[in-house]
Amino acid sequence: MSTGRGVWADVIDDDWNDWRWQQRHRIDGLEMLESVIDVTASEREAIRECKAWFRMAITPYYALLMDPTDPDCPIRRQAVPHLDECLTYPGMSDDPLAEEAHSPVDGVVHRYPDRVLLYVSHNCPVYCRHCTRKRKVGDPSSTPAGQRLDAAIRYIEQNDKIHDVLISGGDPLTLSNQVLGRLLERLGRIPHLDLIRIGTRNPVTLPQRIDEELCAVLRTSRSLYVHTHFNHPKECTPEAGRALDMLADAGCVLGNQMVLLKGVNTEPAVVVELNRWLLRHRCRPYYILHCDAAPGVAHFRTTLDDGRRVIKALRGHVSGLAVPQYVVDLSGGGGKVPVVPDYLIAEGPQEVVFRNYQGRVHGLTQPQ
Repeated sequence: MSTGRGVWADVIDDDWNDWRWQQRHRIDGLEMLESVIDVTASEREAIRECKAWFRMAITPYYALLMDPTDPDCPIRRQAVPHLDECLTYPGMSDDPLAEEAHSPVDGVVHRYPDRVLLYVSHNCPVYCRHCTRKRKVGDPSSTPAGQRLDAAIRYIEQNDKIHDVLISGGDPLTLSNQVLGRLLERLGRIPHLDLIRIGTRNPVTLPQRIDEELCAVLRTSRSLYVHTHFNHPKECTPEAGRALDMLADAGCVLGNQMVLLKGVNTEPAVVVELNRWLLRHRCRPYYILHCDAAPGVAHFRTTLDDGRRVIKALRGHVSGLAVPQYVVDLSGGGGKVPVVPDYLIAEGPQEVVFRNYQGRVHGLTQPQ
């Protein structure tokens, strides 16, 4: 038995540490949420307003990371509906990255010549309020299965220019070990694939999912990369660290994709603390993603200067391994482009002049 679990104080450890129990007991309504946090009038109204178009679901584990009295808690902002989700704004799109326009078969997004995204699940342990796929996530009919999934895999098999598959959703780790194992086996038999990637937030929102049985499945797959999604140091718990350690021990190459979110992680000190923790658990900070122009994210949106300021504060002050690439995923399916602080001052035929992370000016002689 564990103390400090609030409304779940009587839950035995075997149940609490069972990812299936966590999934079955997610908070999905106002009454249950009120037993965990002091729900504000604004949050109460937001839950009613948002229910019809993007559901709420929070695992008990992740719910306990929320500050019960602070509506601006960075975990609470990511998990509890906010009235600003009802706002529209210029450029907003249900499909901001034009994934449907780049879907040659159901379940496959093919935007880049050598890689595809394979959508395999509509379900997530927590429905993040900044989700870019609200049009699909939570909708069981959006997930290809049976013959539709076979057609998606056949598309990958028949296109030898595809060398990289990102298994995504929803969250692929909501699949059973058996289903996930069969999928990895089928993809692993495709000779022209160099790597297989899994995009998952389970280490953050449901670290109990990372157990010995799952790791045994992952260990059988060749060239397996796992991209996860930590956004704030409050998510960096002992349970989450153990999940990353187990994935790394199973042979997975780990990377983190943080989304830049106003009120959550635009302060450089927050990102420094997060990225140092990630590296201690063998997870490379890979991307800082500018928030996509999806519905319901008006209150999360930031300027490019916010992102550049974070990168500038990291560069030179922490290990280069702790400095991710800040990218914007262009609307209309234009793909990712990097955004970096401008260190170049002048460029001539004799010399290039830079300003370094300390603000000092240095020259580089051009080859003659």
